[in-house]
Amino acid sequence: MSKQTDLYTQAGERFAPALARLARAVERDSEKARDLEQDMHAALWVSLSRFKQQCALKTWVYRVAHNVAADHVNKASKGPKRVPLNEIEELPSPANPECETGQSIILAQVQDLIRELPFPDSQVMLLWLEGESTNAIAEVTGLSTSAVGVRVHRLKKLLAAHFTPSNEEISL
Repeated sequence: MSKQTDLYTQAGERFAPALARLARAVERDSEKARDLEQDMHAALWVSLSRFKQQCALKTWVYRVAHNVAADHVNKASKGPKRVPLNEIEELPSPANPECETGQSIILAQVQDLIRELPFPDSQVMLLWLEGESTNAIAEVTGLSTSAVGVRVHRLKKLLAAHFTPSNEEISL
């Protein structure tokens, strides 16, 4: 096998689930999400011929996948305008009406909220939810580590605010 094939096999074994989650988080329509995931894999395959191991394979894979996702979002931006999370009045309904548990409904609502974020914010939040460190997120996104830390803190606070009942709701 070629080096490119070995790297792609290794990347697929380790990161395919994360790429699938990223595609579903970026694209609500399941068919389009599968297409986006395939686009990520195709771009990854092509890019691995240029991989010189100047960074970790994980960083390379995430950078390629997030660039493909950014292109997808930019192409789709001709559609409905994205708004900052703090300007969203109410939670969107879950994308999957078959959610049976409260936890999966909340997860669907979080995914919907993240989809509404401008791409740099959604990219940071998705990487953070994947368990990536501030340094790794900075390396993938090109932001400084302090900018990533500030964004993660701000976004967590904004997301949490959508799930905290207001005093008016409590008194009802």
